[in-house]
Amino acid sequence: MAATRYRRFLKLCEEWPVEETKRQRDLGAFLRQRVAQAFREGENTAIADPEACDQMYESLVRIHTNYYKNKYPRLKHTNFTGVTVEDCKMILSTDILKQMEDMKKGTWKKLREKFYAKKPEEDSV
Repeated sequence: MAATRYRRFLKLCEEWPVEETKRQRDLGAFLRQRVAQAFREGENTAIADPEACDQMYESLVRIHTNYYKNKYPRLKHTNFTGVTVEDCKMILSTDILKQMEDMKKGTWKKLREKFYAKKPEEDSV
């Protein structure tokens, strides 16, 4: 039975898209990592709680197939701010978040990073 569960999870991982704009924060990449951890021995992995494993799989399938999005359709494709899905994806991309983090830095910190070869945390050690 573990072999069947393993194959189902592998198939789900293959179908799940990876968003390149969300490096190290992508659900598809996280899912692949967790499946690799859970099934270290592949098809020979002993599953401690088969019911929980099946429930996890069914939940992930519902997310992947947009079950609730289709079950409860929205009237408009924006949120309360009026921002579209495409705009939200752009704003949440890793590059934009990095730029915003850089903008939050103070002038003194920016100058220190620019002129010092070592990190400011190393100064206090």
